[in-house]
Amino acid sequence: MPSLDLGRTLIIANPAARSGRGEGAAVFATRFFSSFRSVTSSCEVRLTEATGDARQMASTTYEYDSVIALGGDGVIHEVTNGLMQLPKDDRPRLGVIPMGSGNDFARTLGLTRNDPERSIAEILGGTERVIELGKVNDTYFMQTLSFGLDAAIALDTTTRRNNHTRQIGERLFVTSGLKILPRGMRGWAYRAVMDGEEVEGIDLAFAIQNGPTYGGGFRICPSAVPNDGLLDVCYSVSRPSLPHALALFGLIRLGRHTNSRKLVLKKVRHVEVEFPGEEQPPCQVDGEPLVAERYVIDVVPAALRVIVAGGCAW
Repeated sequence: MPSLDLGRTLIIANPAARSGRGEGAAVFATRFFSSFRSVTSSCEVRLTEATGDARQMASTTYEYDSVIALGGDGVIHEVTNGLMQLPKDDRPRLGVIPMGSGNDFARTLGLTRNDPERSIAEILGGTERVIELGKVNDTYFMQTLSFGLDAAIALDTTTRRNNHTRQIGERLFVTSGLKILPRGMRGWAYRAVMDGEEVEGIDLAFAIQNGPTYGGGFRICPSAVPNDGLLDVCYSVSRPSLPHALALFGLIRLGRHTNSRKLVLKKVRHVEVEFPGEEQPPCQVDGEPLVAERYVIDVVPAALRVIVAGGCAW
């Protein structure tokens, strides 16, 4: 028997997710919630048609108890930012039916990826938790913000997905990494203030995480959890050789890079970072490009209620 009462529920679905498989998942979800009316008091499904639709839909959901984002990290990012436009007391809880390539936020929530039947069962048998979010300038992120090479790799995976590559998840990130790494070893000079401490160096990797993974499972900040009131940072302090960088890339996949002298990992509440060179590094937030002259990043405590799977580790 389901243990979680979803109440008035809205499913915001990206039918183009996972090369069009999101449409089939939305049909399945519609049939399921129509057939099992006891799990909700009402259920509506809305399909996105363009970038920005999910954010707009989520920003007007104050009359719902639950909003379920169906798609990849992109649609979840939009739904999250839409929900954050509502007063805190009016924000519905967020559930996820993950149908994407990376699905890193779904990993954080302990959900099965790209299997709508199982993920719906996990939602209904799940529990509600309260999580913090990251905020960079005026944009919220539920999983990841990064600059430099790692951002260039993440954005390359987005471009390749839009061009209908058959690769997904970790394999997609690995092949993009092997292509991008040799081109970007020059790095970008940065200046940052982290909780009052000034640091500077050459950015090859500079990631700020609310959950432990990005790029389809790469454990860039393996100790990150979204309910400790902190963001996790991994940044480079010196420029490695190309062979060393490739070795670190492999170690990051498994979360075994934490003892590298080329990297620093820490937990923070507030970061300010700028890149004084003529060329600004690539920047991505939950897989979406972001451009600014200066980045101000804060943790937003107790921002959202989310549904996690029963086996969630945190």
